[in-house]
Amino acid sequence: MTRQSPTKAGSGASSGAAAPSSTSVISSPARALVPVVFVLLWSTGFIGARYGLPHAEPATFLAIRMVAAVALMVPFALATRAPWPHGPRAWLNAAIAGVLMHAIYLGGVFISIHQGVPAAMAAVIVGLQPLLTALLAIPMLGERPRPRQWAGLLLGLGGVLLVLADKIAPAGSGLLFQGFPAWAPLFSVGSLVAITVGTLFQKRHCSGQDLRTGTIIQYVASFLVLLPVALLFETRVVDWAPEFIGALVWLTVVLSLGAVSLLYVLLRRGAASETASLFYLVPLSAAVIAWILFDEAPGALGLCGMALTAAGVWLVVGARRR
Repeated sequence: MTRQSPTKAGSGASSGAAAPSSTSVISSPARALVPVVFVLLWSTGFIGARYGLPHAEPATFLAIRMVAAVALMVPFALATRAPWPHGPRAWLNAAIAGVLMHAIYLGGVFISIHQGVPAAMAAVIVGLQPLLTALLAIPMLGERPRPRQWAGLLLGLGGVLLVLADKIAPAGSGLLFQGFPAWAPLFSVGSLVAITVGTLFQKRHCSGQDLRTGTIIQYVASFLVLLPVALLFETRVVDWAPEFIGALVWLTVVLSLGAVSLLYVLLRRGAASETASLFYLVPLSAAVIAWILFDEAPGALGLCGMALTAAGVWLVVGARRR
């Protein structure tokens, strides 16, 4: 379980000791595979949530995941003598990025899926990140979208509406959507905002921090946010079934350590908007995996919506690169 003026590294006051380039030891062919591997790994996060959430509530699940990730990373950081960020502001920046990119982003996705939202639908909503990034560039960077970008924004929005429409239940069912309440997707919308702002914040303020220690701070901060939620609103009962243990191990090792590290590597290598463009491939990957594992086959409207969303993001990102 990451990621204009944000393309510049954070100032010395807001970042820790500059770490060696995360890609300097990676061969050119391997670097070319990093985006592909990232998309595949990131999309499995939605699948891992689908497997684990029947056995633990969202905040409880995520709090355990954060503890497990920290338990793995602290000995590694100490053994490799990783430098810690310098100054309270650098620690605060890491904490803010972590809460946005882990506690709020993951929390929203997990709550949505826990309430019955299909994994592919949650992925489609969060996959609008490139479009939201383009919109945020207007007030934050003074950039005015071109006509092609506005067309892409409208296509992307229309695509998400089609994906949602694919799950509208027949009249009189008592639910607006099949299998989940109408408000459940709103948590995925909150995740979309959190991951977008979080990646921009990470790019601007935390790029100079060592990945090992910076990530530890992020996970600790996320745990401190998730724990009160679990204590106040959840039963904290965990069914340690094989499915839950497998999902926890996968999400901790492959997502929290692997995919998140790749996201930060990608953010250091290029612009935040270019990294964000990878997220439009995640819904398609997640939909295929969910189809195979859970028989969550999208209908005709859903497939059309995914295609429209991908086309909309391509128009926005393509226009930004010209």
